[in-house]
Amino acid sequence: MFAEFAFPIFEQSIKDYHVIDDVYQPVKNPYEKGTIEYLLYAKNWVDTVQWHYEDIVRDPNIDPVAALDLKRKIDASNQVRTDMVEYIDSYFLEKYKDVQVKPNAKINTESPAWAIDRLSILALKIYHMNEEANRAEATPEHRAKCQEKLNVLLDQKSDMFTSISELLTDIANGDKYMKVYKQMKMYNDEELNPVLYQNKK
Repeated sequence: MFAEFAFPIFEQSIKDYHVIDDVYQPVKNPYEKGTIEYLLYAKNWVDTVQWHYEDIVRDPNIDPVAALDLKRKIDASNQVRTDMVEYIDSYFLEKYKDVQVKPNAKINTESPAWAIDRLSILALKIYHMNEEANRAEATPEHRAKCQEKLNVLLDQKSDMFTSISELLTDIANGDKYMKVYKQMKMYNDEELNPVLYQNKK
């Protein structure tokens, strides 16, 4: 049950981040480097920091220079997130490398790691919606609406646990096979982003 294994690690990362609640704080990953636990914690930490980058950049009173700096940090963070997803997929590729794929095996629309990526983001949604559902100074109506939304998110969590488990079982049994596409983030690449390559002229 990989999703059930990963989710508490995501929750720990989110909880640890909010002790200081500062996007510039250093990460203190409690897991041994090179383990899948370390990678999952690091992945969610990047997601958590980016979540708060997005909050800050939406401040209508933000200084334009600071906003531009944050936009570049978000771009860089997106690249790191993509790289980490590919590392997690490498873990699954190694784990299932000896599986005999059946002749009628099907391919999934997303790799296991991209499903885990969505689960990491879902952990953040649940954390912050739970905060709103229990915020003392909020109106009862606000808390009730947020509780309704939280219930939907928790239902989604249960469904994701099931679907990720089924996907990995299908891969392990050879009923589905993995095909990983290296993602190409064009906006950070001086050879692909027209604004960047035109500035080089």
